[in-house]
Amino acid sequence: MRIDVLTLFPEMFGPVIGGSILGRAAEKGIIDVRLTDIRDFSNDKHNKADDYPFGGGGGMVMMPDPIFGAMESVGAADRKVIYMSPRGKILDAEKIRELSEMDGFVILCGHYEGVDQRVLDYWDAEEVSIGDYVLTGGELPAMVLIDSVARLLPDVLGNENSALEESVYSGLLEHPQYTKPREYRGLRVPEVLLNGNHKLIDLWKFRQALLLTKERRPDMFRDFIGQEHELSKDERKVLEEIMKIEG
Repeated sequence: MRIDVLTLFPEMFGPVIGGSILGRAAEKGIIDVRLTDIRDFSNDKHNKADDYPFGGGGGMVMMPDPIFGAMESVGAADRKVIYMSPRGKILDAEKIRELSEMDGFVILCGHYEGVDQRVLDYWDAEEVSIGDYVLTGGELPAMVLIDSVARLLPDVLGNENSALEESVYSGLLEHPQYTKPREYRGLRVPEVLLNGNHKLIDLWKFRQALLLTKERRPDMFRDFIGQEHELSKDERKVLEEIMKIEG
C-alpha cells in the first residue's frame, strides 16, 4: 500500500513511520509512506504557503497553488484524497477498514486556519476527523490514520487475527490483559487465565469485554446486542446475564 502525505512539516513523521510495527512493515514492502513538503511547490522566494483569508478573520489559510503542485506530483487525480480536518466525519473502524482495502491514498495535512476550499472542491477530498477537538495541524491525525490502517494490512501484525479481535473491530471493547508475574504487590492474575482451560478463558474474556463495553460505551453495547452474532450456547447465556445487570 502506498500512502502519500502532503504536509508543511514532513520531519514530524520520521519517528512514527520509521520505527516499531510501521517501520518493519515498510522494510517488508507492505506499506510505503511517502512524504511531500508542500513548501517545495511554492513560487514564493521564501517558500511561503499561506496568506490572509478573504473576508477577514484571524490566522492564515494555506494557498491553493503549492497544494495543487504537491497533489499533481503524487498523481492525486486518480486517487482517494483524505483531508484531516476537525469538521470532517469522525474516523471509525468502518472507515479504517475501507481504507485498508485500497491500494493506497493521499493524505493532505492542513495547518493554521486550514486550506483554501477550492483545494478540497477540485480534488474531491474527503474530510476526516479523529475527534471533536482542534489540533495545531493535520500531521498528528494523519499519523493516527496511517497507523490504524497499516495494522489491518496482511502480515503487518505478528498474529493475522490480532487486529480484528481487538476493541471496536469485534464490536466490543477489549478485555483486560495480564502478563508475568502471576502476582505483583499483592495483585494476582485472575485464576481462570492460568488453568489452561481455553473454553473457560474465552468465556471470561467475552464476559469482561461485555462488562467493560456496557459500562464505558453503552452505545456500542446497544449496537452489539442489536446485531446478529454467531454465539455459542454458553456465550449467549453470558450475554443474557450481562443484559440483566442494571446500570
